[in-house]
Parts: sequence; C-alpha cells; structure tokens
Amino acid sequence: MSPRESDNQRLLARIREHHVASDGVMGMPRMHEQLGYEGETAGRNRIARLMAHDGLFGVPQRRRWRRKRSGVRPAHVRNHLERDFQALEPNTKWVVDITYIYTGEGWLYLCAVLDLYGGMVVGWATSSVQDRQLVLKAVLMACWQRPDRTPVILHSDRGTQFTCSEYQQFLKDHQIRIEIGQDVG
Repeated sequence: MSPRESDNQRLLARIREHHVASDGVMGMPRMHEQLGYEGETAGRNRIARLMAHDGLFGVPQRRRWRRKRSGVRPAHVRNHLERDFQALEPNTKWVVDITYIYTGEGWLYLCAVLDLYGGMVVGWATSSVQDRQLVLKAVLMACWQRPDRTPVILHSDRGTQFTCSEYQQFLKDHQIRIEIGQDVG
C-alpha cells in the first residue's frame, strides 16, 4: 500500500467516526471543518471523494441545503420587518436561529433569541437534537424576560422547527407576531 493510500485509510477512519457521531448527517463542509480543527490538512475535494467512495453521501450536500432553505412560509405569516433590523425600543423586534457546536460528546445545538434593540440574547436553549422543542424553550425564556405582554415581532428562517403548527400556535398564544424570511443572518 502506498503512503497516500495508507493516509487515505487513516483519514477515512476519522471520517467514519465523525459520520457515526453525527448520526449520519454530517456532510462534507462540516466534515472538512471538523477535521481541520483536529489538525488535518486534507482538502475539501479529497474529503468529498473519500466520503462518496465510502457511500457516506445520500443526497449531494448542496442540493439538500437548497431544499431545506426553500421551505414554505405559512399563509398567515407576513413580512412585518421588511428587512428593517433596527429596533427603537426593547422587546419590539426579535430574531431567532439555531447553530451547532461540536463537543467531546457529539453535536450540541444552540437556539438563541436576540433582541434587535440592544443586540442582547433574551432567550436561549441547548439540546442534543435540533427540533421544535429546542426552539420553544428558547422563545419561552425570551417571553419570561419581557416585562409585559405587548406584541413583539419574531423573525426566523424557513426551517421546519419555525414553520410547524405547534410553534406557530405557541407564538400566537404569547402575542408574538411571526415573520419567516429567507435568512436571519
């Protein structure tokens, strides 16, 4: 076996470990990033080739991302902000989004609610799964921080956690006007 083949085998073993740890959802971009954190110098194309050869790609990552981002905005949701992300008073305009952090125990998902007035995080939640419960906990914490029940506009992307009926009903019950746009950031 050549040194390159040997190195590919070693790298593929690391890729398989990360793939299993992410429940099979880690694609090439996140894999490349994670391996880079560990000091690997392999390029994106090499990682993609090894993953594809090992059958670790179901649907190409780019296509899956586009499908996810083109979610359907619920019919009753309007564009209240019209891309105006400036707030003149606290608790009038919020944005919410989810990010992920790799830990020694696997992926940790963080959902944060940001008040656009001062840029302060007013609600947050973490979980090992990215689901609507994660978002509901973060928004509930933000609601607890509000001094009164005056309406607030909450902007999010079109992820399934933000468009599900349970989440939509929760926001109505807490006098939160819903805005689902293309992207938060």
